[in-house]
Parts: sequence; structure tokens; C-alpha cells
Amino acid sequence: MKTHLQTLLRSALESVLSGHGVAVPENITVDAARDTKHGDFASNVALALAKPLGQAPRAVAEAIVKHLPASGRVSKVEIAGPGFINFFLAADAFQAVVPEILTAKENFGRAAKTRGRVLVEFVSANPTGPLHVGHGRNAAYGDSLANILDAAGFEVHREYYINDAGRQVDLLALSVWLRYLELHGETPPFPARAYSGEYVRETAQKLSAGSGRTLHRSAAELFDGLAPEPALPADADEAAAARIKGQQEAYADALIARSKKRLGPLYGTLLDFALNEQLQKIRATLETFGVRFDQWSSERELVRRGAVTHALDRLRAAGLVYENGGAQWLRTQDFGDEKDRVLIKADGAATYFANDLAYHVDKLERGYPLLLDVWGADHHGYIARVRGALEALTGRKDVLQVQLMQFVTLSSGRMGKRSGNFVTLGELLAEAGRDETRFFYLLRSHDQHLEFDIELARSKTNDNPVYYVQYACARIASVFRQAQERGIVFDPSAVVPLHRLTESHEKALLTQLNRYPERLQEAAAQWAPHALAFYLRDLAEAFHTYYNAHQFLIDDGERRHARLALVAAAGQVLRNGLGLLGVAAPDRM
Repeated sequence: MKTHLQTLLRSALESVLSGHGVAVPENITVDAARDTKHGDFASNVALALAKPLGQAPRAVAEAIVKHLPASGRVSKVEIAGPGFINFFLAADAFQAVVPEILTAKENFGRAAKTRGRVLVEFVSANPTGPLHVGHGRNAAYGDSLANILDAAGFEVHREYYINDAGRQVDLLALSVWLRYLELHGETPPFPARAYSGEYVRETAQKLSAGSGRTLHRSAAELFDGLAPEPALPADADEAAAARIKGQQEAYADALIARSKKRLGPLYGTLLDFALNEQLQKIRATLETFGVRFDQWSSERELVRRGAVTHALDRLRAAGLVYENGGAQWLRTQDFGDEKDRVLIKADGAATYFANDLAYHVDKLERGYPLLLDVWGADHHGYIARVRGALEALTGRKDVLQVQLMQFVTLSSGRMGKRSGNFVTLGELLAEAGRDETRFFYLLRSHDQHLEFDIELARSKTNDNPVYYVQYACARIASVFRQAQERGIVFDPSAVVPLHRLTESHEKALLTQLNRYPERLQEAAAQWAPHALAFYLRDLAEAFHTYYNAHQFLIDDGERRHARLALVAAAGQVLRNGLGLLGVAAPDRM
């Protein structure tokens, strides 16, 4: 309905603004009225255009109303206050959505693919351990947003960037190898900065089962001549702690270098095995979570095929790279960063930033004019440097959109085993369930901290938001099962006597159904899946209220058919919306 009114206003504005040198606004504001005494919808477009036209807002409103095309859905239009345009809808205006939904089915609310291509990169967790609950929020958000953007008219490509180059994967290989050596009778000291989760031991056991003693080396020789690792005292002040942690990192780096030398070519075998084990677990967890990707892009492969060199050549050609102290720097200060950033270190090694920047250039060159990245909140300071470099290459400030995910905490301590010192996404799914986990992640805006209430997610009460919405689906399915048992035939393609839907609860439900396409577009425009989750909760509430107030399988055949059509439409929209959020719409509970 909102879209229909915007179309009417746009038509009127084309006439009103003709010859005035003022363009028709791209976005024409139409909002649901807070008080239905003043209409069903209102627009402030006349107030917005008054200054450009040099006219009083009310005069502009009068001109707009005069040129509004006739519509069977609008019974009356009034001008209120300084120039608000209020629309009163015809009695059957809201009812028209029912056959529209029943005809379109799963396509109701979906827009044609006219908004261009977008590449959504999300999760992209380092493949050095299991996904934790923070990664889960990123996954639920990114996957649902990609679904919403697809429904809103974008051509969407979903991508996971595998950070499989650099120090973190070397540290994973070292951690696995040291646990492997333990399995073969060695007693190497385990570095403080290595990965210590139980998953490392499990990977080492699989490595040993597959390779036997092939990778066995003397731990004494590995550590020979290496100074002991400094311990971090519990009472160390901030400066001392930072210094000791730096020494521990250097100790781990020395062990990585020694392990590469001791293992020779077999080090690559070790690293690939450890990396692939973690990637398989990540893929399996995401599959369980209902998250899919169109492509998994490897950082190592990016470097191997020269994408980093290509990207740096483009930046040099644009005059954005300079040398200082033997290193090569990018002029990111010119684009809002707090300081310039190193691309190539003095020893010739590319920084993570250089590789990551090359990945973004690669995405652009694959034909994606809009890049949407979903990052953790701790990456806030990283945005300006990447966005600035891309702006320099494309001349566009909007080529990169970054959405930051705030942190997740669990309100229940009744989880099972832990992996390391964090709760894995797999453990949360086992405790709370897939649908519950996805819906709870999406119930709060991604830019706000989320406290995940496991006990509430597991409860089978109306206080549980996902249960409440899914219960509406189950109730609707039960209505049609009861109708079938009574021999009542419902044909959604038959002419529906919608004029019989006159009760206040019916109008409330019809109002919600009419809002679905608008809410879907708003969720896409605001990068906000939570807006769709809120809508579905409101729709479920409207249905439950209707269900509790009225009988559907009544003797009056016309009214019964109208009510069944309304209920069927509500069920379809619930299924459509839940499907975009990756949540099931059960027919029994």
C-alpha cells in the first residue's frame, strides 16, 4: 500500500514540478498514520519541496493533491496542518492484498532484479579453530541480510574469505605439531601464545593416525639453545604485561622458524592438514546453521596468482604509494585514516593489509560495484584505510559498505563442554537449537551488544519470540487440518468474498500483511535483518489475537472462506519472512 501511494505521489509531482527546475525526490516519504482519525497514511513531501519551490508548504500540498491520479484504493485525501497530505483508504484497499499473496505465494514481496550486483562477505573467521558464538552472530546476520537483499532486487553473491596465509596459520601448525609430538612420547613445553584448545589435540590425533611417525622429531633438538619462554606474572602491570607478551610472541615465532627447518618439505603437509581440518569443521558448523556461500576465497591463492602485486601496481599508478625506511606505504591519511599504512615491510614481506586490500580490488574487478563486508566490532579502525584505498581507485565513496557486529555474551552458564576458553557455535546450536539461535541473533540490531538468553531460547512458551512466531505457523496449519477433517474444501484460487472481513482484528491482520513488502525493502535499505524479525513478531501477534477472538470454521460459508483466505495469506507471509531469516515454519509443534 505504501508503494502504491508513493506511485500516486510521484505521478502528481511530475506534473507539479514540471518547469520549475526541481527534480522529483527519489525517496518519497509515506508513513502509516499514528492516529487513524487523521487517515491511514501521511506524507510530508509538500513540506520538503516548499523551500526549493519558493512556495508555502500548504500551497504545494494543494497542487499535489489536485494532480493525484484517481485510485480505487483511496477514498479520501486531506491536507492537514502546514501541509501534510493524509490518505484515507477505501474499505477494500487492505483486503486486496489477500488474493495478491495467495497468487504470488513465495514470491510475494520480492522485487525484480533491477538493483545491481552486490558481493556480501561475512564470517571470514581465521581457520585456526572452531567458530564461536560471536562468529555465529556474524553468520546469522550476513546470511539473512544476503537473503533479504536478494528478495529486495539485488543480485547477491555470498563469499567467505579464508585467511590461510600468514603467521596465524603457522601458529596453528606449530600448536598441532607440538601436540603430535606429545602423542609420540615427547614432552615439549607448550608456548603460551600457541592455540591450546581441545580441538588442537583432536587434530593432532588425526594427524598421527594418518601419518604415523613420519613427522616425529626430537623435541630436545627443537628447543636446543632456545632461551626459556618468560612467564606472565598475575600481578604484572600493563607495561610489563605488554613487554612479556611481546617476548612470548617472539618465542613462538622462533619455534615456528625451527619447525619449518626441522620438517623441511613436510612442514607444508603439516600446515595443510591442520588448516583443512579446521576448514572442514567450519564448513560443517555453518551447514548445520543453514548458512551457505557461493564462493570460498583463499588468501594464499590470491597471493599465488599475483593479485597483490596487481593491486599495488594500480595503487602506485594512482600515486598513492611511497617508500620510507625501506618499506612501502599507502597514503591512507589522504582519505580519512589516522595515519598512513605499510603495504610492504622493509624485509619485502606484504602486510595483512596489503593482502586484504588486494582481495577487495579483486572483488571489484570481478564485476561487483557494491561490496558489503560484515566485520567484528574490533575492526572499526580498519574501515577508513580500506575504504580510502578503494575510493582512490574508483572515485566512489560508497563502493565499500561495512557493517560491524557487536559482541555476544551468554546469560546462561549451563553450557556443556568448552573448546579452549570460549563457547563454540556448535555447542550453542546443540543447546539452543538452530532456529532459536538464528532468530535470537537477529532480534537485536547488529550494532548493539547482545546477551543471548539460552534458557529463554529453549523454552516452549509465548515469552520465547521464535516459539511465538513459529506457533502461529503451526496454528494456521492446524486450522486447515481441521477443515479437511470436517470435509471443508478451501480453494485459494476461487473468488473470495473479502468484503466479509469487517472485524477490527481482521483489519489489524490485513494491515500487517500489507506492510510486508515495505518492511522487506526497509530491512534491505537499512542493512537490518532485525527489522524483519520484529515485523514477523508483530504479524504473529496480530494473528494470535485474531485466532483467540474468532472462530474460522463457521457455518456461514462466505465468511468462512474469507477468513480461511486471510489465514492462508498470513501463513504464506510468515513462511516467506522466516525463510529469509533462515528459520523453519513448522506445521506442528
